[in-house]
Amino acid sequence: MRGELTAKGKATRSRIVEGAAAVLREKGVTAVTLEDIMARTSTSKSQLFHYFPAGKDALLLAVAQFEADQVLEDQQPYLGRLDSWEAWERWRDVVIKRYETQGDECPLGSLFFQIGRSTPGARAIVVELLRRWQQSLAIGIRSLQETGQLPAEIDVDTRAAALLAAIQGGVSILLSTGQATHLRAALDQGIADLRRMAIAVP
Repeated sequence: MRGELTAKGKATRSRIVEGAAAVLREKGVTAVTLEDIMARTSTSKSQLFHYFPAGKDALLLAVAQFEADQVLEDQQPYLGRLDSWEAWERWRDVVIKRYETQGDECPLGSLFFQIGRSTPGARAIVVELLRRWQQSLAIGIRSLQETGQLPAEIDVDTRAAALLAAIQGGVSILLSTGQATHLRAALDQGIADLRRMAIAVP
C-alpha cells in the first residue's frame, strides 16, 4: 500500500486487523480463511488487498503486531506504575490472570508459527515487544531507587532482563502444561529477590 493513510483509512485498517485478531483467536490461525476475515470485518476482497497488498501473510503480520501490543496493553496501568511494592504485586496479579485466561493457546505464537519468524518484520515484532517490556520493568525498578526504596548500586537492566526471562520461562511452561504454577513462582521469586534488597523507608 502506497502513500499515507487518511484518518478514515487508518480506522478501517485497524478495524480489519482487530476483527482478524478476534476470528483468529476463535478459529485458530491455520483454520481461518480470508473469507472468514472478510465476513467478520464486513470488507470486500478489494478492500482487504487495498490495505494488505501482499495478501494473507501481510495481514497476519499486522495481527501479530496487534497481539504483541496487546501483551503490554493488558498489563496496564500497572506496568507503567511500578513505583511501590503494592504496585508490583498488583502488576503480578494482572500478569498471572492474563495468562491463566489465555491458557495453553498463544495467539502470538500461533501467528509466528504460521508466517515464520524469518518473514521480514516478524522477528522485529518480537524483539521490540521484549525490549519495551524489559524497559518498563527497568523504569519500575529505577522508580524504587529514586524514592529510596532500593539501593542505587543495583544493576537495573540486568535485574529487569532476568525478571523478563523468568516470566517468559513461566509462560512457556504454561503453554505446554496449561498450568500457571511456574509463572506464579517466577513472578513471586523475582519480586521477592528485589524486596530482599529493599531499604527501610521511615
